Amino acid sequence: MSDPVSFGPDLAEVFGPSQSDGGPDLVQLLTPEGERVHHPEFDHDFSAEELRGLYRDMVLTRRIDVEATALQRHGELGIWAQLLGQEAAQIGAGRALRPQDYVFPTYREHGVAYCRGVDPLRLLGLFRGVDQGGWDPNENNFGLYTIVIGAQTLHATGYAMGMQRDGVVGTGDPERDSAVIAHFGDGASSQGDVNEAFIFAASYNAPVVFFCQNNQWAISEPIERQTRIPLYQRALGFGFPGIRVDGNDVLATYAVTKAALQRAREGNGPSFVEAYTYRMGAHTTTDDPTRYRLNDELEHWKLKDPIERLKVYLRRNGLVDEEFFAQLDAEAKELGHHLREGCKALPDPKPLDQFGYVFTEMTEELAAQRDGFAAYLESFELGHSEGAHA
Repeated sequence: MSDPVSFGPDLAEVFGPSQSDGGPDLVQLLTPEGERVHHPEFDHDFSAEELRGLYRDMVLTRRIDVEATALQRHGELGIWAQLLGQEAAQIGAGRALRPQDYVFPTYREHGVAYCRGVDPLRLLGLFRGVDQGGWDPNENNFGLYTIVIGAQTLHATGYAMGMQRDGVVGTGDPERDSAVIAHFGDGASSQGDVNEAFIFAASYNAPVVFFCQNNQWAISEPIERQTRIPLYQRALGFGFPGIRVDGNDVLATYAVTKAALQRAREGNGPSFVEAYTYRMGAHTTTDDPTRYRLNDELEHWKLKDPIERLKVYLRRNGLVDEEFFAQLDAEAKELGHHLREGCKALPDPKPLDQFGYVFTEMTEELAAQRDGFAAYLESFELGHSEGAHA
């Protein structure tokens, strides 16, 4: 019998000191200290306007997260899925999209939703419990949030296969060629749905990018308990390329995602992007991360803050002035006010509305259920009215 310890890579080799910052294969264009570096395969010449835009996007996305967390603490939301620390991964991926591309999110892609033009107030309806997602997916090419872990990867693969049959892949027309991106976390990578999506995408050469935000914690399970190898290396076993990018570097995330999407649009099939980042907040507002992770780990990652590193680069190179920050601060405050007041004003759902969201066309059986429930509700109103006149 072989020694089980010698079978496969040692965990220290995978998750030891050489991997503490993402490993030697990490694609990075902006260091945590705000220094610009270059990569032989993935690079992009960013204009000053683009850099300021990416910074603005991250700041406003963080404000959305902060306001929503506060609203939950005040009882205005039932729950909230925080993205603190993952702004660069989401904004970089979101801004790499073209209008015709389609996004399948989880329940944490608030920054990607912002990039696609979804009013952040719409996101709050789901967490307040007044709707199932208040935006039209076809209006922004941004799907509704998926609560079932990993299910959206199958939806994304199927949609991508549909794009192939619609003839909008590999035509050479940049205004026509399209791709799909599916967002999920490191914990979801262990789900059967995700692995099935990988198999179908590879088999049919589907134009889909699997974008994994590896924030290193699947609720309370650390990444070293989830996989024996770095996540991006899993892709090779399914027959398509994988790459690891610094998920706290918005420039690198943008460049890598842009290349992966273009590869898909040209008809070269799926790819896997692992955005190596860190969940600085809780999994959701019902979670207490202090029960399962050390504070030293959090402090270590605070030094890699995605917003601060770009801010340092902008200041160091004279690309911003104090007026820029003042205007952005005012914009963030206005956004906060919009969310606070708008959330409280969201109308409560009407009980009968739920029947209209089941099928495109009402079936006889569903109509009978609706009418029966309506009669049940009316009985309460009738009883209340008779009691008032007694």
